[in-house]
Amino acid sequence: PMFQTFKTASDPHASAARLKALRKVLKTRNLDGFIIPMSDEFMNEYVPPSAQRLKWISGFSGSAGTALVLQDEAVLFVDGRYTLQAARQTDPDCFRIEHLVTCPPAKWLEENLAKTARLGFDPWLHSGKAAERLQKACNSAGAQLVACTSNPVDEIWHDRPAPPCGKITAHPLEFAGETAQSKLSRIRDKLAGTKSDALVLTLTDSIAWAFNIRGHDIPRNPVPLAFAIIPAQDKARLYVDPDKLTPSTYKILAPLAAIKPMEALIEDLEDYGKARATLQIDPASCAQAIIQRLEESGAGIKQAADPCIAMKAIKNAAEQNGARAAHIRDGAALARFLYWLEMNAPQGQLSEISAVQQLEKFRRETGRLKDISFDTISGSGPNGAIVHYRVDETSNRKLRQGELYLVDSGGQYEDGTTDVTRTLAIGSPPAAAIRHYTLVLKGHIALARARFPAGTTGAQLDVLARNALWQAGLDYDHGTGHGVGSYLSVHEGPQSISKRSHVALEPGMILSNEPGYYKTGEYGIRIENLMLVREAADIPGGEIK
Repeated sequence: PMFQTFKTASDPHASAARLKALRKVLKTRNLDGFIIPMSDEFMNEYVPPSAQRLKWISGFSGSAGTALVLQDEAVLFVDGRYTLQAARQTDPDCFRIEHLVTCPPAKWLEENLAKTARLGFDPWLHSGKAAERLQKACNSAGAQLVACTSNPVDEIWHDRPAPPCGKITAHPLEFAGETAQSKLSRIRDKLAGTKSDALVLTLTDSIAWAFNIRGHDIPRNPVPLAFAIIPAQDKARLYVDPDKLTPSTYKILAPLAAIKPMEALIEDLEDYGKARATLQIDPASCAQAIIQRLEESGAGIKQAADPCIAMKAIKNAAEQNGARAAHIRDGAALARFLYWLEMNAPQGQLSEISAVQQLEKFRRETGRLKDISFDTISGSGPNGAIVHYRVDETSNRKLRQGELYLVDSGGQYEDGTTDVTRTLAIGSPPAAAIRHYTLVLKGHIALARARFPAGTTGAQLDVLARNALWQAGLDYDHGTGHGVGSYLSVHEGPQSISKRSHVALEPGMILSNEPGYYKTGEYGIRIENLMLVREAADIPGGEIK
């Protein structure tokens, strides 16, 4: 079976009945509204089917978005990547669509929430920071934010899938390049300077990286659904469904951590509270439910960024070599695909779906493919203008003469994660498309060739990729580049190249370079490769480092 499926991704016609049922439940709970984010308790970018509440209620299947359901209206907030997709996947009689960046939910609530309204939220699905923003908005509207002990959507979602139970495997040292013991001791060194007694880890890719494990719970992301606590002195604790551990993985993990079931997390947090211990959490990614429990039990809380994020962003020699090997292997599969396309597209029989299937086939033939790194974006003609378009049986289009075809895809290999986009002309493209492609390519080359002083941020480099487009009065509504994991998430921080990225780029970081241009209703253009940041050779006459 293929990794990617093409069943119709959404069911907008069911929204009216589901909203009606949800509003009924809210009434019984004395709530005027409820917020439904696209997230799970781990704040994963991609969530398992059991946590896709936003998709179930609205029909929208993108990876980022939030719905606000009130008694008399419902609003769906999505960013620029998803505005066209959201309009296509939702029922306009049920949901109004707002732009997540120009009108975030908190701003909308501030301006529209009725005084004395009671707004419900599930504290397991919002980070501490997100909950704080909601609280501020409710305060300024004179409304009340209510933490629900159980999710009202789950009450009406009768055929909700069971949570995943994928096996956890050890990530070999030859690919990790550093033992888990060494990583945990580096984390403890960082903790020592903060006067915290323990660190709570909730990000699944941080846990995968720190313990040198990989999971099979979420398609496309080889992360385990787990929590961890790393005490400054004691042995680490890993909270995970014991059924996910094979005897061999258990044997590797046992010396590193006490293995406990998920349910034990809350009890252990309360014990820390009773002992008046101070725990470090990352408010940007730690669920509000965990913070709430720590506060209620009397623990001290130190807020700081998850230290694993910055540490895993800088790839060691083994990870860099693995990424190169993965890209050579993946590049060969892509080259075979491009040749196949060139030979077969002119006959007019290829479709977006058949292209995705053929590309996955070539990747599988490498013999090393573990998964694809995200669902392939395969957009012909106007579908290419939908930035995060995902083809399904209803939207599938033929690749036609005189049109552009955009294909953005990647693979997960044990030695690295890939992400690459090419835009191809089927036959002779329109003159405007050639001009736009050239501007995008100029931006891609300018960024790929960049040399810059130490301390330079992604926001400073972002202009290089956009400048040729800007001079023509054009732009694109997405970031230029994101960090990429090492057989982990294809989207990784803290580094990125975008108008808002203020993290300095450091040697060892891997980032994408993907400027684009999108002409709604006609075509999309994006050109993407991954780049490694490294020390520049000395420049004759140069004075800066």
